[in-house]
Amino acid sequence: MYRTTNCNSLRKTDIGKDVTLAGWVHVSRDHGGVIFIDLRDREGLTQVVFRPEENAALAKEAHHLRSEDVIQVTGKVAPRVPGTENPKLATGHIEVIPTVLKILNRADDLPFPIDAEIHNEDLRLTYRYYDLRRPELSRNLRIRHRAAKATRDYLDSQGYLEIETPILSKSTPEGARDFLVPSRLMPGKFYALPQAPQQYKQLLQVAGVEKYFQIAKCFRDEDMRADRQPEFTQIDIEASFVESNDIFELTEGMLAAIFKATRNLDIKMPFDRLSYRDAVGRYGSDKPDRRFGMELADLSDDFRGSSFKVFRGAIDAGGVVKAINAKNFASLTIGQSDELTEIAKNFGAKGLAFIKVEGGEWKSPIVKFFSDAEKAALKSKLKIEEGDLILFGADKWEIACEVLGRLRLRIAEMQQLVKGSDGQSGSDLDFLWVTDFPLLQFSAEENKWNSMHHPFTRPKADDIGLLDDKSKLADIRAEAYDVVLNGVEIGGGSIRIHETQLQDKMFEVLGISPEDRQAMFGHLLRALRLGAPPHGGIALGLDRLVMLICGAHSIREVIAFPKNNRGMDLMSQSPADVDARQLRELSIKLASEKKP
Repeated sequence: MYRTTNCNSLRKTDIGKDVTLAGWVHVSRDHGGVIFIDLRDREGLTQVVFRPEENAALAKEAHHLRSEDVIQVTGKVAPRVPGTENPKLATGHIEVIPTVLKILNRADDLPFPIDAEIHNEDLRLTYRYYDLRRPELSRNLRIRHRAAKATRDYLDSQGYLEIETPILSKSTPEGARDFLVPSRLMPGKFYALPQAPQQYKQLLQVAGVEKYFQIAKCFRDEDMRADRQPEFTQIDIEASFVESNDIFELTEGMLAAIFKATRNLDIKMPFDRLSYRDAVGRYGSDKPDRRFGMELADLSDDFRGSSFKVFRGAIDAGGVVKAINAKNFASLTIGQSDELTEIAKNFGAKGLAFIKVEGGEWKSPIVKFFSDAEKAALKSKLKIEEGDLILFGADKWEIACEVLGRLRLRIAEMQQLVKGSDGQSGSDLDFLWVTDFPLLQFSAEENKWNSMHHPFTRPKADDIGLLDDKSKLADIRAEAYDVVLNGVEIGGGSIRIHETQLQDKMFEVLGISPEDRQAMFGHLLRALRLGAPPHGGIALGLDRLVMLICGAHSIREVIAFPKNNRGMDLMSQSPADVDARQLRELSIKLASEKKP
């Protein structure tokens, strides 16, 4: 055997035992000829001590060991010299005195120290197999495993079957750009990698499976953002004969099992619920972070007759006047003020009006336009005190809410109002359901209505009749819901359309012709005509959920081999060129090779 035990298991009760350990040299220290080695494996560290007076040849050989050399040692467990114990280490009261040292493999010069904080992420990703030896990343992968196992165990206990769905699928318009895979056997035809198993999991309900889940790989060919991956993993769930409350109860139970298994925390259930309109109206976001205050106050009625033209004009145009109170932030710097103004402009505001409350005065050029009644309303609704900073949004409801919502989050960062999500108490975790999303959103660029979720989402029963009134499409609510944790959307789902007529009506509203419906979704429409049960489900982002559980700052920290922020795998150098012969077999010719 390479080892009789791991590097994190030896204790005082093992003193006197003969053991064999194997692992990597974490640290090597030479104390006057006595060589101390911290030997590391996946489980932890054990100190190994080579003393010249006990075995000169072995100590001499150990003198040449370098960090990350792979070694095997056999020896006796001994107590550490009194006064040298390390209570921070599980094995800190013992050490191993070796009689045999075997070098299993030497390590070359290292790309970076394993115990250093490396800010060059591209360097880390280039040597990802080495980077993953770091204890924090090893811990993250272990937590991810536990989260996935807890998911499987819980859903199995609820009668759900884990069923794999195809990776090679068909390209259909579902919101993002597909990754296409050319077919060699059918030249000019393409598969698509699934953005999600949406249609397959609905078809499984038509098939009578009733309770399905999958930890599914999904692919979206989108422009990169700081925390987006072209491939990601989701916990995918679908069930028959369910309503929203059934999905809520199932999801809450699953998340409780996951947090118990990964962090030994009991989370509060049931989760609070907010409608989409309330969430955006109060927090400026459909995934609100409620761990701090600073709620949006609506002042439209108070300023409806105002002499301040900016506010009055927004209200007369059908918009709103809203404000937030950043408590004790009147002392913000010029740089911070400029940054907040830039944020407001980036999200649609023409500028940023604000009031500083300092020295008993309201300092702002707009205050002179306010009546006493308007000032009183401001003071009452926003609970204004000395040192506060009041920021305004006056525009369409959507723009005013989003601008103030973005400012609210940035100010919370500036003021450090919340601690990290890796706290040790379940009270640090604010779970929330956001419900009653709009079914449709209008794209001015395309001059058409699009699904806010996807085209298979069911309208609220009370709103189905509005599909026939083009002037009411914005008012239709969906049987859709998101689950949010500490201001991060970790999952979303809906009750689906299960009737052919209603699905056809939805396609009509979306501007999808009968011919296109058959070409893209004919298989689903045929299935709905063969006795589809009422059904619905949810999908949770496993990467994002594990990131929050670990207290990591990026999903790349919880994925074994992620792409960088440009969508590249620097370790394997992909995407990469392929041989011209492969392209010919696929009947593909690159545009750069074509003659002008």
